[in-house]
Amino acid sequence: MRYGASQRDPRGPARLPEHAPKLPRRWNTSRLAEGNTCAGADQSCARLNDVREEDKGQRLLRRVLAGIPADESPVTHVEHRPARPAQTADWPKWAPPRLVEAFQARGADEPWIHQVEGAEAVHDGENVVVATGTASGKSLVYQLPVISQLLADPKSTALYLSPTKALAADQLRSISELELPELRAVSYDGDTPQAERDWVRQHGRWIFTNPDMLHFGVLPSHGRWAHFFRRLTHVVIDECHTYRGVFGSHVALLLRRLRRIANRYGSDPVFVLASATVSDPAELAERLTGACCRAITEDGSPRGARTVALWEPPLLDDLVGENGAPVRRNAGSEAARILTELVIEDARTLAFIRSRRGVELAALAARRALSEVDSTLPDRVSAYRGGYLPEDRRELERSLLTGELRAVATTNALELGVDISGLDAVVVAGYPGTLASFWQQAGRAGRDGDGALVVFVARDDPLDTYLVHHPPAVLSRPVEATVLDPANPYVLEPHLACAAAELPLTEESFEIFGGEPARRAVEALTADGVLRRRPHGWFWTARERPHRTVELRGSGGPPIAVVEGESGRMLGTVDPDSACSTVHPGAVYLHRGESFVVDELDLDAAITLVHEESPDWTTSPRNDVDISVLRTVESHDTGAGVTVHLGEVEVTSQVIGYLRKRPTGEVLDQVPLDLPAQTLRTRAVWYTVGQDLLMGSAPGGAGLEPARIPGALHAAEHAAIGLLPLFATCDRWDIGGVSTALHADTGEATVFVHDGHPGGAGFADRGFAALVPWLAATREAIASCDCPAGCPSCVQSPKCGNGNEPLDKAGAVAVLDAVSAVLRGSTGGPGGPPDRAR
Repeated sequence: MRYGASQRDPRGPARLPEHAPKLPRRWNTSRLAEGNTCAGADQSCARLNDVREEDKGQRLLRRVLAGIPADESPVTHVEHRPARPAQTADWPKWAPPRLVEAFQARGADEPWIHQVEGAEAVHDGENVVVATGTASGKSLVYQLPVISQLLADPKSTALYLSPTKALAADQLRSISELELPELRAVSYDGDTPQAERDWVRQHGRWIFTNPDMLHFGVLPSHGRWAHFFRRLTHVVIDECHTYRGVFGSHVALLLRRLRRIANRYGSDPVFVLASATVSDPAELAERLTGACCRAITEDGSPRGARTVALWEPPLLDDLVGENGAPVRRNAGSEAARILTELVIEDARTLAFIRSRRGVELAALAARRALSEVDSTLPDRVSAYRGGYLPEDRRELERSLLTGELRAVATTNALELGVDISGLDAVVVAGYPGTLASFWQQAGRAGRDGDGALVVFVARDDPLDTYLVHHPPAVLSRPVEATVLDPANPYVLEPHLACAAAELPLTEESFEIFGGEPARRAVEALTADGVLRRRPHGWFWTARERPHRTVELRGSGGPPIAVVEGESGRMLGTVDPDSACSTVHPGAVYLHRGESFVVDELDLDAAITLVHEESPDWTTSPRNDVDISVLRTVESHDTGAGVTVHLGEVEVTSQVIGYLRKRPTGEVLDQVPLDLPAQTLRTRAVWYTVGQDLLMGSAPGGAGLEPARIPGALHAAEHAAIGLLPLFATCDRWDIGGVSTALHADTGEATVFVHDGHPGGAGFADRGFAALVPWLAATREAIASCDCPAGCPSCVQSPKCGNGNEPLDKAGAVAVLDAVSAVLRGSTGGPGGPPDRAR
């Protein structure tokens, strides 16, 4: 029977169209029966064949595996997590009866213990961070005390911040369903019509917005919001784990500016933060807000049983990829096939896919396959991603809520946002970069306490391959510590300029913005003429406010509009940082199942023009990268041929062309491009290796011939980039790397891994702190891959600007063995146990 075919559906198998990629003859993967054990005292694990009574998750897994021979199963591991009963408490006595009745009318008969504990603390004036599981009713922790305050004092106000518009809209919808009109809960974001904004400022009591709008639309004109700030009692910060890296550093300083403005008008609001996936809630909350917070972590909510399957797509015997490497079936294509089976089973499903293009292709493939089963089924599947116009997003969200759509392929745009209750399954196609994001996505399944299925489909990537063969690394490890650095001068200085434009800075301001780093930043701004010191403080000197020059999400400028040249129709937007690599002339651009080819990219005008076309090839950018050392912050010389450094670097990159490829991976040609170079000053971790250690054949040496050294270092660099997310809260696309057999600044063979954000986001620092376990995991990922000479699962990189040439898999293992042996034998250096970096 063909893979993915249904044995149970009377309408016949879900077959893919004839032009779909050929089906695999063999699955080259671990067998389900060979690796079905798990760790954890409170976790129940069983082979599927040994389960006496299947729940919904196990039944759905059987469905998606139907037709696949047992000895060719793509499933490397299955874990069954049992259901958990609820622990309830009485409603707080201070809660207004009409509010309690409103919650009960919506199904909340009795609150859970963590809801009452958190609500009581907020009511008593404590800053609180709620860190309980997904679907654990964290919203009630802030809704109960905030609404009680708004009902008790008709003049009081509150602010709600979320990282996405969809999440804010969903929370506002839940408040509106309480039918308490005197709350005057309203949205204020980029989609709010200009005609309504004055009303919101004058009459809104609970404002639902996002950090971007707070920065651009509220704080710069705080005088117009004086009525609101004067009575501000609570600030809610939802999904606080998303505020990490450079974005988190921006938001931390934004919240300090918010506190300063509120204090100026005589208010001192209570902060309430919420997240389902954070390892150090109190520390994160304090770093974000600058104020002490109490953590609520005991979860009293019920949880349905959940089946989690790790899934490795097979190698395709009849295809070879770049430089002759074996090709593993694409994770997005695999997700589309799983999605197809789940739609036939009428299971409500989300499939999270890493790229916008992958989302569009997966939805299209599922619809094509379903059209051969039942002509009504394709309309029940759609794509959802960032870059859609607001009206398109709202229509898709409505269809999700009503159940018209049964399955959606999405980017992480739906990781947070619309509260889609009752999902039966989630497919995570490709590790999303952090465990926090993985469990956030997985937690979308079973949100009604019912059983659910979660399938993690590995991409052809070193980290994904490592995880599906090391289940505890993804299923038993605590989520990462959230990395952010408000003292980063590239972030701190512009926010201090904004703060000075809002209210003059004084000596007392330094404490709220971080102390001595803030003082140094103000002195630098004063020396540059950005600020002017007067007897009463530091003042902003220009007529134009600085807020428009600060991009909270690190995009570095306004989004690039994608416009169909012939009709003038705006299709969507892309970030300026990625424009040269995604919408360069000749690039293929997908939008809601339609295919376009880019005609022109105008970076100055922030527009790219496209025309509709469906070529039988894809495009992959090629770029040239150089790196120079600016300053070494910390070094460790082992004295045995290896030196490790942490410091500041300048990275220069330029997209110089692109490859056109068949869907099979066959390269058609390379097309040159003339695009501007981009320069990035950031932080990096790098290690140098002496020639004697590289070429020495004695015990401990790598024993490499000179011609093999570039390929060995290049392969080690690629794999190290892929594995760093195990030790730092980052994504592969947050970091980059360079390797060279002789670097001008170090004078030796050098491997660099650098942050992808100006000034750094703390990722390189984490790599430096965990160098030994990081390189050990890198070495294991390469050595355990059964490809002969290197593939995307071990040393090839989708980001490589050199076309993955040269790469020497065996040489990389030899280099890492030699370097790791030296580091383990040294004392006082970087790279403690893995927990140091978490």
